Amino acid sequence: MSAPWKDVVLENVPTGPVAARIYNGEGLKKAAPLVLYLHGGAFLDTNHAIDRPVAVSLAEAGAIVVAADYTSGNQNAFPQVLECAYGILAYLGNKRNMLALGGAKKSLLFVAGEESGGNVAAGVALKARDQMPGSLDGQVLISPLLDPFMGSKSFLQAEESGMRERWTEGWNRYLGFLGGVCHPYAAPRYCSRLSGLAPALVLTAEDDPLRDESMEYGSRLKAAGVRVRQQVLPAGTGWPTLYGGQSKDRPSWQQDVCCCFKGFVEEVQA
Repeated sequence: MSAPWKDVVLENVPTGPVAARIYNGEGLKKAAPLVLYLHGGAFLDTNHAIDRPVAVSLAEAGAIVVAADYTSGNQNAFPQVLECAYGILAYLGNKRNMLALGGAKKSLLFVAGEESGGNVAAGVALKARDQMPGSLDGQVLISPLLDPFMGSKSFLQAEESGMRERWTEGWNRYLGFLGGVCHPYAAPRYCSRLSGLAPALVLTAEDDPLRDESMEYGSRLKAAGVRVRQQVLPAGTGWPTLYGGQSKDRPSWQQDVCCCFKGFVEEVQA
């Protein structure tokens, strides 16, 4: 899978200019959905100018995907990371009909991310509900890294995928000494008020160490009245490679992500 892309700078973002890579899928419609994509990397990766297969998968589903550099200027620390990502979303929401991205005023606006980017995407969706209600059309959480205590049953597979130490280091980097784990935007899994959020697509796989926390969050969203589309893909697709983990299986998950997102967009539009 591939999608054409170009590097740009988003001017006038509230937190300052932000570099971004914009992916355009083939056969874009006039009002193609606009997606702010937040890359993973265990809260440690600050390099945005590399290939992002998840972003490509979303673009192949017919979206304009803005893979923004939301981490390099703040060292992946909360709340700066969250504020930067939210600022980019607000910018895209206000300028979607003016940006030379093929978008239009009626284009749907999504925030998406995998692993640590999924956590930030969930936090951004919470803040969007609180500060610009009705502006976000959907959130796409792909194996979101949601539990700073790393206590789920499926997390036992983290050692096998080579991610336990990396995730531990990443959570310490992200939360620091600010007590961020107590803040719902930092650890959405522990947010007590989930009603009113934008519809959610939650994706994981049977062999994903983050499966249980992903599914639990999706269930809590449903219980709060949020429209949720959840899917657990079968083992054997090399799913952990999505966020840099090890797998004995050849990666074949990109088409699944593409199809699931396409179905989610159709549901939101209905």
